[in-house]
Amino acid sequence: MSVAGLCTVCGNQGAEYTCDRCGSLVCDRHYEPSVGFCVECAGEVSGGRNQDTQPDGTDTYQF
Repeated sequence: MSVAGLCTVCGNQGAEYTCDRCGSLVCDRHYEPSVGFCVECAGEVSGGRNQDTQPDGTDTYQF
């Protein structure tokens, strides 16, 4: 069964994905297929920042 409707993030027609975390219906622009979450949940789970960098934006520290 195919589900399509309004994206809960942007409100545009054509939302075809359901977030595995919150259950929101979202479009492909607001769905993160690598984790199965909407972009809002993916941001919350990852802390809203790239996990590959340090808090100041660098990827390594030199001493």
